[in-house]
Amino acid sequence: MSTTQSTRLDEFQAYRARMNDRISQIDHLGIKRFFNLDTNAYHDAALPGKTKELLGLVASMVLRCNDCIDYHVLQCVDAGWSDAELYEAFNVALVVGGSIVIPHLRHAVETLDLYRLNHLKELAVE
Repeated sequence: MSTTQSTRLDEFQAYRARMNDRISQIDHLGIKRFFNLDTNAYHDAALPGKTKELLGLVASMVLRCNDCIDYHVLQCVDAGWSDAELYEAFNVALVVGGSIVIPHLRHAVETLDLYRLNHLKELAVE
C-alpha cells in the first residue's frame, strides 16, 4: 500500500479530533446534547459497547457515510472484532442496503486493511 493510503487514516483521525475540539468550543446546547447522546449511546448497557459499535458500522454502511465507516471500523477493531466477524457485518449491510452499498464496502475493506497494516507496523517497531 502506498504512503498516501497509509496516511489516509492518520489524516482522518487528526481532522476528526481537530474539528471535534473546535465544535466543543461552540456554545450551543443542542449540539452539546447531541454529542453527549452520541458518545453515551456506545457505552455498555443492555448491549455491550462492542456490539453497539458493530451496529454503528452496519448503519454507517447502509447510510453510506465513509467518515462514519472509518470511525466505526477503527472502533470495532479496537474493541476486538475479528476480520471474519466484520465481514459478516459488511454482508448484513449489503443485504439491508443493496448494491448501492458496494462502493462503501470497498471503503470499509480498505480501511480495515489499512488499520490492520498500521497495527502490524506498530508491533514490528516494539
